[in-house]
Amino acid sequence: MKLAEAKARLTVHDLWPHFRLEGIPSKSCRCPFHEDRSASFSITADGALWNCFAGCGGGDAVDFYQHASGLPHAEACRAFIKLAGGSPMPTAPRPPRPKPADAEGEQAQKRKTWPPFESPLTGDDDTAHRAIVPLAKLRHVSVEGVTLMAARGLLWFGAWKDSPAWIVTDGERVNAQARRMDGQPWPGIKAKAQTLPGSRAAWPIGARESLALPCVLLCEGGPDLLSAHHWIHAHQREVDVAAVAMLGASNSIHADALPLFAGKRIRIMAHTDEAGHAAAIRWKAQLDSVGARVDAADFAGLLMADGTPAKDLNDLTRLRPEDQPQLEDLIPNNENAQP
Repeated sequence: MKLAEAKARLTVHDLWPHFRLEGIPSKSCRCPFHEDRSASFSITADGALWNCFAGCGGGDAVDFYQHASGLPHAEACRAFIKLAGGSPMPTAPRPPRPKPADAEGEQAQKRKTWPPFESPLTGDDDTAHRAIVPLAKLRHVSVEGVTLMAARGLLWFGAWKDSPAWIVTDGERVNAQARRMDGQPWPGIKAKAQTLPGSRAAWPIGARESLALPCVLLCEGGPDLLSAHHWIHAHQREVDVAAVAMLGASNSIHADALPLFAGKRIRIMAHTDEAGHAAAIRWKAQLDSVGARVDAADFAGLLMADGTPAKDLNDLTRLRPEDQPQLEDLIPNNENAQP
């Protein structure tokens, strides 16, 4: 049986009793994955999709199975297919619910280990040149775009794991992600981005900083946040457009941040893969709930100079010349938005 067929047979409604979860799954119910004092969890009527608006995540029935079981993705897929095929499986234990106060306290303690963050705009000219220019070259964006992101308090520099790094965070200082200035993966994790310990992963970087501006580009990841500022400068929209980033497609927008987007004009700039598509649907549903006017960018058919398809906002800085005119409407207008 293929995974798609298994999804057609097995829904979140079916998985709920399998994991012995409390309550009744519905459009509005308490989340089974954290100590939920209010109904922050939602399941579509057909049971195909779910979302926790308090930050536990969201996705389809397979994502729910993985979250409830704690299995790695590949193992969760195999177990899900087996269960959908009718094979007997032992009932899984109910996952423990962390106490929010204790969990937040532990996160706050971990955040105290973060290195000092330095802005390239508060040092001498040589500091700015050594930080901003190399990063602009590394990420194929303009120096002006990098400077704009730094000026808005979303881009910092420091040392992480003994390497010079550029760090994406904001004034909340609850979520931060570091990348090496040489563009190489971090040793030990083999990934180019490392979320700093104690980060509240669901917090959208720049949400509060966007309050004064009526239009928002909602991006996925640090490089796309850099690219968004590149395009804001290129389109001369600094006076009315903010850029905000979710640091990972698997995260839902934190419930505390949602009111900050109320009434705004928002364009989601998710990646063109399956995870990005699912994230765009999830984020739109959340933003619709606070009265934002939301749509999503479509990069389909756009090719980079080397002939490969553009898959995210950062790729658009390297489009082939014949596709570049299609970026004239990359940033939406802000009619009917409320600053």
